[in-house]
Order: sequence, then structure tokens, then C-alpha cells
Amino acid sequence: MNDVQLVQIIAMLGWLILAGGALASHRLQWKEGLRLALIWGVLFLSAGLLFTLFMD
Repeated sequence: MNDVQLVQIIAMLGWLILAGGALASHRLQWKEGLRLALIWGVLFLSAGLLFTLFMD
């Protein structure tokens, strides 16, 4: 792992903490929050997969 990868991992963790704080500020129930997190995760993974398939 080089320095650039380490910085990217730290930045991604920072973004994850920010997103979690924003979600927590809406004071959702655990069930609804987990459902929203899973929906967003599927959306981002799908977009990443499509991007990877079409950019190769």
C-alpha cells in the first residue's frame, strides 16, 4: 500500500463518517435507516459495476 492509497482510505472513512452523521441527524428508526443504507449501497455498487463494464 502506498501513500496515495492510504490517503484515499482515510478520505473514504471521513466521507462515511459524514454520511453517517447526516443520516443520524434525521433520527430514523434502525429498521428504516438500515433499509435506506442498503438501498444507497445497492445504487452505488450498481453504478460502479456499470461504469466498470462500459469503460473497459
